Amino acid sequence: MQENMQPITIKPAMSLRGEIVVPGDKSISHRSIMLGSLANGTTTIGNFLRGEDNFSTMGAFRSMGVPIEDDGRIITVRGVGLHGLEEPEDVLDCGNSGTTIRLMSGLLSGQSFFSVLTGDKYLRKRPMKRVVEPLTKMGARIAGRGGGTLAPLAITGGSLSGIDYNSPIASAQVKSALMLAGLYASGETRVTEPSISRDHSERMFRFFGADLDILEKSVVVRGGKELKAQDIVVPGDISSAAFFIVAALIMPGSELLIKNVGVNPTRTGVIDILQAMGASIILQDEREVSGEPVADILVRHSRLKGIEIGGDVVPRAIDEFPAICVAASVAEGRTVIKDARELRVKETDRIAAIAAGLRAVGSGDIAENDDGMEIEGVEQLKGGTVESFGDHRIAMSLSIAALASRAELHIDDVSPVTTSFPGFFDILQKVAVR
Repeated sequence: MQENMQPITIKPAMSLRGEIVVPGDKSISHRSIMLGSLANGTTTIGNFLRGEDNFSTMGAFRSMGVPIEDDGRIITVRGVGLHGLEEPEDVLDCGNSGTTIRLMSGLLSGQSFFSVLTGDKYLRKRPMKRVVEPLTKMGARIAGRGGGTLAPLAITGGSLSGIDYNSPIASAQVKSALMLAGLYASGETRVTEPSISRDHSERMFRFFGADLDILEKSVVVRGGKELKAQDIVVPGDISSAAFFIVAALIMPGSELLIKNVGVNPTRTGVIDILQAMGASIILQDEREVSGEPVADILVRHSRLKGIEIGGDVVPRAIDEFPAICVAASVAEGRTVIKDARELRVKETDRIAAIAAGLRAVGSGDIAENDDGMEIEGVEQLKGGTVESFGDHRIAMSLSIAALASRAELHIDDVSPVTTSFPGFFDILQKVAVR
């Protein structure tokens, strides 16, 4: 058995009721550390997500000489400026974080020193060619396993030139890596996507004073402009809220208010999809905080129906699909998911992983396709024993399925949940009515 596995048994509940706050947005927390480190002056970060992925980013910048303090409430980053990072003495460990390794690849490509990025056994399997190839075109020298397609990655940076890059996939990680490299490149760096991926980098670059243009499906970054420190309050992570949204929708008698959630339109695909399935989801007190739209989300139990999901909404909900699949498993009729091939190369193959989990808990007929899946809904799941495959979102999605099942559910390992949502099970316990 793998060391440090954390099995759990979850009993069914009758409903979810109450008011909760979810942790800070993981994507924004990563970027706040990165840009705060590169800015001139002191950046403060409130509601920072204290999860393992974000600690990997924080550790990398501390290893490059950035003073970062955490008093348990506020993170204080004393920025060193665009050219103030120091060569790390050791390999930079990105843990399980794809955001850390891919964005850092772009940033380190612009430095005048040598660095090596690695991660855990899951991260070392994830594809890196998507960032290595365009960064190499900009002038970076990057070596790695599999001809530079797999970590560890050894980067010799400096002397970058801007490029005009048409990304074959809509990926915020690819876009953000090139934007960070673009801060150091001569001329303009333009990244164009087939459809719009999450735009947290664009918003935060603008917030810190970078020189950039945001076009319909492109972003243009001009290098050389110094960044100015900012005070940031990170909104709640909609990817974390999604598990509780789905749980409240599928459990009769549920009513849940989730406070202070980021509702950036490039991230609210999960709400659009669930509403199309018949969900009662209401945004209240919409406002803007640190350049990001925020709202309170009121969710009530709803009878969901199967729909077809594909096209531009997919990248806007890519991380929430495991939870969406749980909703589909108890919806009336058949849900068809397509254009979601990206799910195959996440922390695990999420199409295969969630299909296996839902089959184990008694979902209806599930057909896996190359770029998605088809799920036939049932009236109620039955419980059982499932694997998380070392993936935090699979573990949390199956935990939600457990609440709505007839019998208890045993999950082999929920230790990965701390990468993005420490305290998940405490909140689950608080709002579950048994």
